[in-house]
Amino acid sequence: MAFGTGKYTYEVVEGWGKLPDGWEWGWIPGVGCDSQDRVYVYSRSAHPLVIFDREGNFVDSWGEGIIQDAHGIWIDPEDNVWCVERDTHCIFKFNNRGELVQTIGTPGVAGAPGEPFRKPTDLAISADGSLFISDGYENARVHKYTPEGEHILSWGEYGAGPGQFELSHCVRIDRFDRVWVCDRTNDRIQIFDTDGKYLEERTGLLKPDTIFFDPNEDVVYVAELEQQVSVWTLDGELLSKWGGAQPSDKPGEFAYCPHGIWADSRGDLYVGQVQGDAGLQKFARVGQV
Repeated sequence: MAFGTGKYTYEVVEGWGKLPDGWEWGWIPGVGCDSQDRVYVYSRSAHPLVIFDREGNFVDSWGEGIIQDAHGIWIDPEDNVWCVERDTHCIFKFNNRGELVQTIGTPGVAGAPGEPFRKPTDLAISADGSLFISDGYENARVHKYTPEGEHILSWGEYGAGPGQFELSHCVRIDRFDRVWVCDRTNDRIQIFDTDGKYLEERTGLLKPDTIFFDPNEDVVYVAELEQQVSVWTLDGELLSKWGGAQPSDKPGEFAYCPHGIWADSRGDLYVGQVQGDAGLQKFARVGQV
């Protein structure tokens, strides 16, 4: 069965992702791909960061004994893997060999109200290497850091107006160095410059959780909490969507809540879900690439 429309049509790859014997999936809030199209599945389980090849064969696992509450993930051009920890209020950076090389924040220690970090949600990196961290569950904030982990500035407060958030749930940077922030509970994405100046917003979404910009096409993929995935131009034109109905455990539909999303170099999509265990699906692109 096909999902989506036009160029952005997909077929689900049933049974993708083969765990070692005895391992089990938990909730899967994050997923990402590196430069080799290896897929990193970031989950709340005994093995929080599991790596697969494109075919779904197990490659490795990282983070045991370090990661405690997976939420957002970002993989940079050097294949460093940035893991945002929600309940422990910190960010871990692993190099491409799985070694922990940087920690931002103090694990297990929340910042003061308005200050980093109080249950952070995601991270992205701009063209000059600056880090942007959404800090949403107990702070309606976005924080900007140097690559070395020094705090530069913060913006945002609770509310529904421009520059305000009910839940700053994900941050991503487009090729124009604009900062997109999923304001999930307000059913929108807000767009800022890298100094936190409000530019515009995207509405008509079903509680956007996470977004991913295709590096080869000017499109943005959106995982939406209310059982939907959508594809948009950067200017806000809807290109494709599926789901959005009642929860369904049929392959390609969503029994749980789409939360993490990433596309590999061939345009295949990987979607992780929360509110239930083992919610991981791969959608192979069959529309013209």
